[in-house]
Amino acid sequence: MVRPPKDRQGPEKEGPDEQEPDAQNRDARASGGATALRRGWTTGACAAAAAKAAYAALLTGHFPDPVEIRLPRGERPAFVLARQALGDGVARAGIVKDAGDDPDVTHGALVVASVRKGAPGSGVQFRAGEGVGTVTKPGLPLAVGEPAINPVPRALIAAELAEVARASGVPCDAAVEIAIPGGAALAEKTWNPRLGILGGLSILGTTGVVVPYSCAAWIASIQRGVDVARAAGLAHVAGATGSTSEAAVRRRYGLSDTALLDMGDFAGGLLKYLRDHPVPRLTIAGGFGKLAKLAQGALDLHSGRSQVDADWLAARASELGARDDLVARIAAANSALEAFELARNAGIALAPAIARRARDVASGVLDGAPVAVDVLVVDRAGEPIGSSDG
Repeated sequence: MVRPPKDRQGPEKEGPDEQEPDAQNRDARASGGATALRRGWTTGACAAAAAKAAYAALLTGHFPDPVEIRLPRGERPAFVLARQALGDGVARAGIVKDAGDDPDVTHGALVVASVRKGAPGSGVQFRAGEGVGTVTKPGLPLAVGEPAINPVPRALIAAELAEVARASGVPCDAAVEIAIPGGAALAEKTWNPRLGILGGLSILGTTGVVVPYSCAAWIASIQRGVDVARAAGLAHVAGATGSTSEAAVRRRYGLSDTALLDMGDFAGGLLKYLRDHPVPRLTIAGGFGKLAKLAQGALDLHSGRSQVDADWLAARASELGARDDLVARIAAANSALEAFELARNAGIALAPAIARRARDVASGVLDGAPVAVDVLVVDRAGEPIGSSDG
């Protein structure tokens, strides 16, 4: 399940306004001119297309190439086969995933479907091949022990195989194995190990379309992290803005990987989900600048969507007893870091005040949910410089 600062694979980045991206045969770009980012296809869409081609070859002796599928929102992309083989009662087809302009760890990976005829009345059965993980923790939308082929891709694969079976006039009984050669190594760059998906990647996608840098995907991964933590009965989780603050909060509280949620810039996404799916305690950890934005009321901490207000920081310093000349210098600071250093050098404890303000904002978003929240501010070396707990 795909993440910066690590490479991301989960869930793949999708949004509400998908358009058909380039799938080797077709070229479509999001509106916005020649510099618009190109969209791509999910592993689920690639797996469905590969499985359809393999099942068609198993029943007819011929691989459709390119192979067309229908996505949940009606798009009908066509995929060129990168691999095909038929014999010994099994057909295999492979498609190279095109993630468009998204920095997806699975971009360029080969997604292979191997299909055999199933026992009469068995329907479509799924297996994990090389590089596809297995679920080992509760809390995900798949049972423990199941191959990490998510529900929507399973439904998409089953629908495409049913179409092939109808065309051949036979019942749709098939065993489908999905593989991503090299996927086990790629999965180490994703959230999968932390979520308890071991041995490889997940086959993902709710619409079939990857939208570059989609916020929805990161938030969905945060939500799955909360689900897994709740299923494990954890009483304390932490959302960190980056790897440095994550390491600091781990050291401070001795939290396990399962308790660490890669919040990134999406404080609002984490808090709103916890409001409806509470965990007894939440620690939010991050650098001074990011958490100053949260303290100001911003729930999206990305530099392109929120900014630190130097005048606001200067007002907080004034409340803490800063002299007028220092307040003026903080108001004129070029960065949050400069403002913090000015205050610290004058003995003004600005970071703890920011932590308390950020905690109050977070508590407001939680809106009475049974979640005790605290905030930890760390410096660039990962050392705590302020806590809402004092």
